Amino acid sequence: MPEKRDYYEILSVSRTATEEEVKRSYRKLAVKYHPDKNPDDPHAEEKFKELGEAYDVLMDVDKRSAYDRFGHAAFSQGMPGRGGGFHDPFDIFREVFGGGGGGGIFETFFGGGATTDREGRQRGSDLRYDMQITLEEAAFGVDKEIEVRKLDTCATCSGKGAEPGSRTINCPSCGGRGQVISSRGFFQVSQTCPRCRGVGQIIEKPCRACAGEGRAENTSRIKLKIPAGIADGSRLRSSGNGEAGIRGGAAGDLYVVIHIKEHPIFQREEDNLYCEVPISFTLAALGGEIAVPTLEGKANLKVPAGTQSGQVFKLRGKGVVNVNARDRGDLLARLLVEVPTRLNGEQRQKLEEFAALCGEENTPLHKSFFDRAKEFFR
Repeated sequence: MPEKRDYYEILSVSRTATEEEVKRSYRKLAVKYHPDKNPDDPHAEEKFKELGEAYDVLMDVDKRSAYDRFGHAAFSQGMPGRGGGFHDPFDIFREVFGGGGGGGIFETFFGGGATTDREGRQRGSDLRYDMQITLEEAAFGVDKEIEVRKLDTCATCSGKGAEPGSRTINCPSCGGRGQVISSRGFFQVSQTCPRCRGVGQIIEKPCRACAGEGRAENTSRIKLKIPAGIADGSRLRSSGNGEAGIRGGAAGDLYVVIHIKEHPIFQREEDNLYCEVPISFTLAALGGEIAVPTLEGKANLKVPAGTQSGQVFKLRGKGVVNVNARDRGDLLARLLVEVPTRLNGEQRQKLEEFAALCGEENTPLHKSFFDRAKEFFR
């Protein structure tokens, strides 16, 4: 007989590995070496069995302790700590991956479908709907109605999946067990019955309108309330508005993902709004009052004399409502001083006269910059 390999080596874990690390490694390797995934590998069943044996020992506190002390000899005849034999590796596989109630081997781990009860009921799938709204709608909230094409409860059989008077009988393919057994070498593999989907029973006369599923495709109109202050990328759940369940199973949920359209004036950052407002050179110099746009209309802003281009002014409470509170963000307006691009003769003459009258006290930033530049190049 070939010498047994070290259990820690088989599972690719260290001797100090936690139970969670052992389980995680077994999960990965069991999928890799499962006979169903390696039909052309003559050693797959042997490797799979070896994995199950190693997992059975390292996940049992007493067996692992004995193995750490005596190695494989711990499970020889007459040695202390000898266990009562190893479990079927397929049982261990089902224990780790779920689906032990009759589902197919890969059903739970590979997302092969929702759980089905003994009457064939199965929860409907969740659905996603991407909705685009304006910044104003996001800021103040809005009621929307959408149309979704989805599987709804069959109107003919009311979701039962059976013709009137039809009865439920044992599945002839699996004899009511919900599983069919196939041989793979010296292994027997139990898999979900494809006819009854693991339920063990079938409807004698399925509903002709829905072929026994209890649901049919339909267009549904769903009303949604978008809360004020919702952010881009937020997800809203509409319970029970996903796909109807099979044979009267619970309906799934509808998840609505919010996308906010780009606004021509405002940019949003959390609850604050930002915008750029151009003002004339004379207004910046002399000061005055301007109208600034907000989501609710216009607001007056006093511009002090000598305002510099790029200066930011805050309008409190003119931003977006916080979705989780009553607080409201601010509007921050960045003023951009606009320089005239075309001057007529008279305008140029007046500006030249103005420039001649200006001294260093009129351009403090200019003076400060060149003073620093002189120090730099000195």
